[in-house]
Amino acid sequence: MNDTIAAIATAPGTASISIVRLSGPRAVELARKIAPGASLRPREAELSALFDAEGELIDQGILLHFAAPRSFTGEEIVEFQCHGGVIVAQSILEALVVHGARLAEPGEFSRRAFLNGKIDLSEAEAIAKLIEAKSVDAARILARQVWGELGRYVERVREALLRAMAHAEVMIDYAEEVPEDLISGLNSQLEEIRSELERVVESSERRRGLIEGFRVAIVGKPNVGKSSLLNALLSYDRAIVSEIAGTTRDTIEEQVRIGCHLIRIIDTAGIRETGDSIEKIGVERSLRSVEEADIVIALFDRSRPWEEEDEEILKLMERFGDKEWIVALNKSDLPERLERSELEEFRPLSISAKGDFSPLLKRLEELLDSYALDEELMLGSQRQVEAVREAARAIEAALGPLQFGELELFSFHLQEAVRAMGRITHPYENEEILDRMFGEFCLGK
Repeated sequence: MNDTIAAIATAPGTASISIVRLSGPRAVELARKIAPGASLRPREAELSALFDAEGELIDQGILLHFAAPRSFTGEEIVEFQCHGGVIVAQSILEALVVHGARLAEPGEFSRRAFLNGKIDLSEAEAIAKLIEAKSVDAARILARQVWGELGRYVERVREALLRAMAHAEVMIDYAEEVPEDLISGLNSQLEEIRSELERVVESSERRRGLIEGFRVAIVGKPNVGKSSLLNALLSYDRAIVSEIAGTTRDTIEEQVRIGCHLIRIIDTAGIRETGDSIEKIGVERSLRSVEEADIVIALFDRSRPWEEEDEEILKLMERFGDKEWIVALNKSDLPERLERSELEEFRPLSISAKGDFSPLLKRLEELLDSYALDEELMLGSQRQVEAVREAARAIEAALGPLQFGELELFSFHLQEAVRAMGRITHPYENEEILDRMFGEFCLGK
């Protein structure tokens, strides 16, 4: 924390502008060494010549000074906006290091902001996830967390749990004077909190694809048109298409944008019983893709009669009934011979992977958009999900002792719930959490 750190804060490569960030107690001093003519008045953009350690001109750039504590890290910060590309920004960074700055570690600026009380850990995680957001809806959700929405929710739950613990202490000390309805009231309040926490966990896990990118698997029997559909969605020939059944023997994954969502589309091997050892491995990977997918497109060939292999896909849909399924009947340009009664409950779509597949795109976009309509608060990381889940379990464990008047045990479990919720925003007791979390940030953030 006593070092002055520096890093390039923009992505490498060709661009119009690059930003070099400098933070720490010597930030202004070191900035003046490479910009000797700069006044560096706080919060004023200033054009200045920039020089390397040998006094050679590097560039002409804009300097911004953010005085402590009114800066992102809470420390003295100077940012250099220079011309883009790799060389200029790297030259400025090297000059700062020569004069005494240290290269920042991944996430070190955000870590200092956290340790200096400028942000809590939920806001720091939201910043990291916002950079990686795979949809407009995810960016909106995470922007609210950057502004403290999750932190305020955690504080509200903690306050409610602390009030319940205070009531328990009153009941222990003044048992004869406690109103009879107090225990039932506490039970109702805690049940409500527990249910709310469980809803938040369920909603967050269901919508995690908004942040990480939804995984969409295409499944069906061999030669049903899965690879043709993948190629159509990508608008280029990514997968080999052949009349020979079983051409695709492994999963193929590519990213594609549907509406405002970036999804991972997975073409799988045709699912059927086979004695071919290589094809069998492909079928096993297909089943694994279904298990890991958020949405599954079940593709059927409407130009062929219902077969035993179609029945296997139907059984797969029943086996993974908790998944979001879209049923599409391919080859709508050919005469229909498929008996679709088994599929009517899934509202099957008629499409042509080599022609009009817009009904599938529309259904998929509507489904992806529906995840963003959920009004429940969203947890942005698995660490947060586990903390809330642990708090819900601790509250459930406290309800039994409450009913039997075991108030010390009741308070113990509530303390566990309070600690679990606190880890979302301020896990000071575990340095490893901070190392792991901030270590996943990009350089310069």
